Amino acid sequence: MPLEFNFGSVAPAKNKPLEGSSFFFAMIPPVQTKTKILLAGERFRQSHRLIGSRVDVDRLHMALCPLGRAERLRKPVESALLEAAAEVRVAPFEIVLDSAMRFSSSQDGHYPFVLCADDASGKSLARLRRAIAEAQYRAGLYVPGVSHFLPHITLLYGYLIGSVQESIPPIAWLAREFVLIRSYFGYLRHEIIGRWPLS
Repeated sequence: MPLEFNFGSVAPAKNKPLEGSSFFFAMIPPVQTKTKILLAGERFRQSHRLIGSRVDVDRLHMALCPLGRAERLRKPVESALLEAAAEVRVAPFEIVLDSAMRFSSSQDGHYPFVLCADDASGKSLARLRRAIAEAQYRAGLYVPGVSHFLPHITLLYGYLIGSVQESIPPIAWLAREFVLIRSYFGYLRHEIIGRWPLS
């Protein structure tokens, strides 16, 4: 289905997320994997003497697909997202994190330091991302830029230093589900409002 097609209409205000919040789909690593991620992040932080705000273990995630832009939505956005997610059919796959890097984009002068997925994982994650975007499209939500995707997990937001990109010992887990998260702006709080098995 052509995701680039633009309907050109504007959804009514009642179909927007609550003010101060938004939604996105994500992968959540298992608890044991989160521990490995945090240890790798700590080694990375110490080796580069990074100073900044660490991401809390409860908020570690790999963003998959954002909330689409409402263009022909005729129901509350949360209901549309829940129904769209239930349509997604993608088999379980392995995710491997094998590199660490600093992003060049900044949030208030703080730069994300992340662990990135390998190429094989990236292809599987991109298929899932596209399936979610297409399901949103059928529900009246258009997700632009679906093909632009670098799967990663953010560890901390640090101050600007030189370019950083290096390999790490692989951290792997079998992805069996994806989730829908409501994020609250300014509160550093995420709420999982739906889970769907990969099948």
